[in-house]
Amino acid sequence: MGFEGKVVLITGAAQGIGRQHALTFGARGARVVVQDINPVGAAETAALVEAAGGVATAFACDVADVDEIAREIAAAGRIDVLINNAGVHKKQAIEEITEADFDWMFGTHVKGTFFTTQAVVPGMKARKAGKIVITSSAWGMCGWHTDSHYCGAKAALLGLTKAWARELAPWGISVNAVAPGVIMTEQTRLNRTPAEIRKLAEEDILIGRLGEPEDIAEAAAFLASAEAGFITGQVISPNGGEFIVGI
Repeated sequence: MGFEGKVVLITGAAQGIGRQHALTFGARGARVVVQDINPVGAAETAALVEAAGGVATAFACDVADVDEIAREIAAAGRIDVLINNAGVHKKQAIEEITEADFDWMFGTHVKGTFFTTQAVVPGMKARKAGKIVITSSAWGMCGWHTDSHYCGAKAALLGLTKAWARELAPWGISVNAVAPGVIMTEQTRLNRTPAEIRKLAEEDILIGRLGEPEDIAEAAAFLASAEAGFITGQVISPNGGEFIVGI
C-alpha cells in the first residue's frame, strides 16, 4: 500500500488517531498535509512525519469555518487522498446538551466533513481519481446510552459516505468510512478511568484489548490504497469485536 507521489490531506491531525494517520501515510511515501484547529499540535505532527523521513506541511483552521477551510485547501494544491478525521467528543446526557454543544458537535463532524470534501472534489473530478475516507464511529452504527449528539453526528457521516460513493463514482472517486470502537487515545484516557479501561478490555472486547491509533490508520490506508480499488460506499469498523454489525 504505497502512496509515492500522492498528496494526502488529514484533518484533525494534531494528536491521537489523526497524528497516526499522518505518520502512516508519510512512512508510505505520501506528501502529508496536516490540518488541525490547534496550530502547535499540527506543526508537531508535521515535524514528526519529517523526522521519520517523510514530507509534510501543516495549516491551522477550524473545519467548520467553510470559507477558511476552502482557502487553505486551495492553497495546498492537489489533494489525491482526503482523510476526514477531525472530531470532538463530550460525554453528556440528553438533558445536558445545550444548543451550543449540539452546534459544536454537528459543526465539526458533519459540516466540517461536508465542506472539506466539497473543497477537494473539483480537483479529484478533473483528474478522474480520488480517495476519500470518512471517520465515523461504532457508536454511529449502534448508538450509546449517552452522547446522543455525538452518535447522531457520526451516523450522519455514514449517510454522506453512501451518498457520495454513488455521486462521485463516475469520476473515479471512491468514498468509504471507518467506524472505530474504543481506541486508546488522549481523549479515551480523559473520559475513562484505568479501571474502566481494564474492565472494557477484559469483558466487552472479544480480542481482549482496546484499539490503538495504528489499527485505525491501517484500515484507512487500505481504503485509500490501490488495493481497495473495488471498494466504495462501505464501512469498516475496527472495534475488536465489541460491536458486530452489518453481517
